[in-house]
Amino acid sequence: MEKVKITLTKSLIHSKPNQRATAASMGFRKIGDSIVLDDDPVTAGKLKVIGHLVKVEKQ
Repeated sequence: MEKVKITLTKSLIHSKPNQRATAASMGFRKIGDSIVLDDDPVTAGKLKVIGHLVKVEKQ
């Protein structure tokens, strides 16, 4: 399965509560945190919510 590397690039301070919850569920705590996840519909849905706060790279 295809993998994607997701890096939090912007602060969650002034974001909406659902965006903070989505970032926390993905494992982000601070700017610069990176995770590698499968590229599936669940990940795509989460990226739709916080896509403006992260950088996504295919692996």
